[in-house]
Amino acid sequence: MRGLEKLIKPNVLALQPYTSARDEYQGDAGVFLDANENPYDLAYNRYPDPYQRELKEKIASWRSVDVENIFLGNGSDEVIDLLIRATCVSGEDRILSLDPSYGMYRVSAAVNDIPIDLVSLNSDMSIDEDNLDSSINEDHKLIFICSPNNPNGAVIPSAIIEKVIGLTNNLVVVDEAYIDFSDSYSWCRRLDEYSNLVVLQTFSKSLGAAGIRLGMGFMNPYLVGILNKIKPPYNISTPNQEIAIDRLSDLGKLETVINDIIKSRAELVTALMHLDIVTFIYPSNANFLLVRFQDCKHVFSTLIKNKIIVRDRSSNTNCEGCLRISIGTEDENQKLIEVLKTIK
Repeated sequence: MRGLEKLIKPNVLALQPYTSARDEYQGDAGVFLDANENPYDLAYNRYPDPYQRELKEKIASWRSVDVENIFLGNGSDEVIDLLIRATCVSGEDRILSLDPSYGMYRVSAAVNDIPIDLVSLNSDMSIDEDNLDSSINEDHKLIFICSPNNPNGAVIPSAIIEKVIGLTNNLVVVDEAYIDFSDSYSWCRRLDEYSNLVVLQTFSKSLGAAGIRLGMGFMNPYLVGILNKIKPPYNISTPNQEIAIDRLSDLGKLETVINDIIKSRAELVTALMHLDIVTFIYPSNANFLLVRFQDCKHVFSTLIKNKIIVRDRSSNTNCEGCLRISIGTEDENQKLIEVLKTIK
């Protein structure tokens, strides 16, 4: 696809990718003497499927996308890093992101020696559309939009995202790590409309599998092929693929868990609103709340003393006095409120 080809670094286009043993033969049966593996069945003595075919079939059915649109990474962080490495030339290209937002966009940009321009949200965490529009230019090879946004949990209006996609020929990456806790549709359904759209999701949040480090990238098949060229050959282990397949085998249970978290989020908001030490709670469509306290440092230290761990986000843009609190179980949320009630 010529339009997307222009976005890829010349050295990546010219790269001859590493060819693994499982590229040359994809069958399940046979005498495998090609990969220098230990031949004895010691559990996981064979390399994993480098393209995670069975797992992608499950994900494709679950998310109603084509298998060819799916790239899987060792967490979404790997997908973010590979997108930068595939497209951005140090000294020439730049990245754009909202601020505050997910911190790994900034870290991955720095690791790859790519400048990142940050568009500050308004004090109420809404988007200054004029500022965003005027900030976008053709040097921005990647534009990251986290929706629902971390750390405040707000969904970015679809009209804004659609406008951003239309303002650039470069890649717009919509990070939907928390999408299942919202009532918004996923941008996965718009992949056929926009070849420069990339959607990120993860097994770490609604699917409750943060420990297996599995991120999903949904994108044009040409981009999938590019990332397959530069990824480590076996980036998703066999156990992690198996766990992910098993996790997707009972979607009804997952839906129940997600609904429980959404219900608990509303209950926690109500409980927090009755506390004098709370001055503001940002509306959230994620599995966390950004809460402003009268004295967040004191609140944070008191919670730590009681072995309740939250995130101090007070140093983030527009987050002065704020703690980010993940939605816990009913018992965990109750313990949180009980401790907060003791703080004067």
